[in-house]
Amino acid sequence: MEPYKPLDRSIAGRTAIITGAASGMGRATAHLFAREGANVAVTDLEQGACDAVVAEIEAAGFKTAKAWVLDVGDPEAIKQVAAATAETFGGIDIVVNNAGLARPVPLGEDGYEDSWDLSLNVMLTSHQRMVQAALPHLRKSDAARIVNVASTEGLGATSMNSAYVAAKTGVIGLTRAMAVEFGKEGITANCICPGPIITGITAGISDEHKEIFSKRRTALRRYGIPEEVANITLSVVLPAASYLTGVVIPVDGGLTIRNA
Repeated sequence: MEPYKPLDRSIAGRTAIITGAASGMGRATAHLFAREGANVAVTDLEQGACDAVVAEIEAAGFKTAKAWVLDVGDPEAIKQVAAATAETFGGIDIVVNNAGLARPVPLGEDGYEDSWDLSLNVMLTSHQRMVQAALPHLRKSDAARIVNVASTEGLGATSMNSAYVAAKTGVIGLTRAMAVEFGKEGITANCICPGPIITGITAGISDEHKEIFSKRRTALRRYGIPEEVANITLSVVLPAASYLTGVVIPVDGGLTIRNA
């Protein structure tokens, strides 16, 4: 019998680039990864917001995060930030494509085309662009990990939200394609599908309606918090998660499995 082979469950010293890291799930992921000893590129639209997250991380005693302004809708900016991250930290091991937005416009209404273009550019096209920019560095890593954040809206659909649904459904397909394409190189690609989470996107929903929805739709009868999503993201980027790829993981309190 072969002896037990312990696998590495630490991302200490690894470098992660996280988009949309100034708030919500991205911010929680940046905090968690830094606490686990990783070098973290905190990227988002506004320098001040990114700097604030880095300051929070440093105040907690962790000095391995750095902020970059990044509009993921700008392909040149993606290349520049990926290159700067690799130069600063000596490579890239982990990509977390988390940046997102909500611009619900009913199909056929004024502004729909703009909502469609923006949604797909920010929440789908940018994912493949970031991976392309990081790929030369991922190929040098012995535990390269790609995590694309989709949504349970990619597993179902909500009325008047078709641009968002299309983008998130596309993320799932893109992740599976990446897993197959990069599998022979040992690069894993997995997809996280958050359900109802307390973030800026859901801030406009009253507490009363959050409670009504969660009790009616989720098994756990509550909204989740960003840290709960971040910890699942951490699990799939561990070096030990080396045989997990192409997987779609709903982090949704049981929303997708509850019939009644």
